[in-house]
Amino acid sequence: MMNHEIQLTAQIAGVPGPEHFTVARTEIESDVVVRTDHLGLAATYLELMRADCHLPIPAWQPGRRVGVTAIGTVLSSADPALKEGDLVQSMSGWSTYSAGPAASYVKLDPAAYPDPSYHLGQGPTAYHGIADVAEVGEDDVVFVSGAAGGVGSLAGQIARNLGARKVIGSAGSQAKADYLVDELGFDAAFDYHHDPAAALRELAPEGVTVFFDTVGGALYDAALETAAPGARFALCGSLSTQLGAATDRFPEPDRDAALARGVELLPFSCHHTPDQVAAWHRHFRAALDQGRFVYPRTVVETGIDGVPGAFLAMLRGEYRGNVSVRLA
Repeated sequence: MMNHEIQLTAQIAGVPGPEHFTVARTEIESDVVVRTDHLGLAATYLELMRADCHLPIPAWQPGRRVGVTAIGTVLSSADPALKEGDLVQSMSGWSTYSAGPAASYVKLDPAAYPDPSYHLGQGPTAYHGIADVAEVGEDDVVFVSGAAGGVGSLAGQIARNLGARKVIGSAGSQAKADYLVDELGFDAAFDYHHDPAAALRELAPEGVTVFFDTVGGALYDAALETAAPGARFALCGSLSTQLGAATDRFPEPDRDAALARGVELLPFSCHHTPDQVAAWHRHFRAALDQGRFVYPRTVVETGIDGVPGAFLAMLRGEYRGNVSVRLA
C-alpha cells in the first residue's frame, strides 16, 4: 500500500520552519494495516528534532518519519488480536497509514470518550506532576504557568479537583487569561507580559505553595519571589527558552535562592509509565462523567501535508489546549 509520511529534512538548530519537513511516499505491508485518523501534537516534539536532544530517547534523524502518537482504524489484519474496524493507538507518527505487528498497537474503547482525539491529550504529564510530584492537597495555592497550553490547562483543573484552595494561571494574552477563569474554572489568571511577580503578590498574598512550571524564565523567577516557605515546584518544561543551544533551552534553576526560601525543586520527566497513564485516564473519565472537567482542545483538520504547518502554529501559541490533527 502506498503511504505518505512527514520526514525531517534536517535537524533543527534554531527556529523551526517549513523547510525542515518534507512529504515522502513509502510502501507499507505487514500483518496489520491501519489508516491514520488522528495525530497528536506536542511542543516536546521540537526537542526530538534537534541534534543535541536532551530527552531520554533518541533524537529523530533526517530522512526518517517524525511524530509520535497516532490513532487510527484497522483496515486489514492477519492477527486475531485485531480485526477490521478496530480503533487503535500507536507510536507510528505522522503518516497516512501505518503497518506492523498487532503488538505495536493498543486497542481503544471507542465509547470511552466523546471523540478519539481525547486519547491524545497531555494528561499523563499534568496528572503525574500535580498529583504525584507536587502532591497537591486542600490547603494549597497553586500557580500554573503556560496554563492555556496542553499541559497547563489540564494541570490547573486537576489541582482544583484534588481540592486546592486556589488555582492561578498565567497565559500569553488577556483573552487567554479570561478563558482560564471563565471556561476552565481557574480562580484567577493573568497575562504574563505585565509584571508576573506583581500579579502573583496581588492574587496570592498568602504565597504560592505549589508551582507547576511549563515555561521557566521570568515566570519561574516570579513564582520563587512569591513562594510560601516550603513550597513545592514541579518543573515540567521551559518553553520560554525552547530555542537556542541546549544550555539556553534548559537553564539551571537558581537552587541557592530556592534553598534560601525553603522551596523544594521537583523536576520530572514527561516520559510516562503505563501506571501513570492509567491513573490519568481513571481521573479523566471520572471527572468528565461528574461534570468536573473541561477538556480544552483544538482539532486541526488537514491533509498530511498540512501537519507541519499545524505543528509550527502550535509552537507560535496560535491554539488553545491540547492540539491534534484530524487527517482529511
